[in-house]
Amino acid sequence: MTAFATRLTDTEIEDLARRRARARIGWLTHAFVFLAVHLLLAAIALASGHAPRLFGVGTLAWGFGLAMHGVSVLVHGSGTALVDRLVARERARLLAHRDPW
Repeated sequence: MTAFATRLTDTEIEDLARRRARARIGWLTHAFVFLAVHLLLAAIALASGHAPRLFGVGTLAWGFGLAMHGVSVLVHGSGTALVDRLVARERARLLAHRDPW
């Protein structure tokens, strides 16, 4: 990462930090929706007198997609306080690895 970060300008570092922070927010949103939908499906199943089938093909497929989304965020890894904190953290990491010369 050091060799890559040494060639980045301040503007490029800012853009990269924002992109990475937004990717993390996207994954958190994805995970929240996954959880909310499956809790709703379980509640509907229980209310109708059926046992919830939480580990069906759809759940496994969506779970796999969520996992791949998480991996992409970790590997490649606006306007809200959380995004601003994540941007600041990414900016600090990128600046720490930049060669001052």
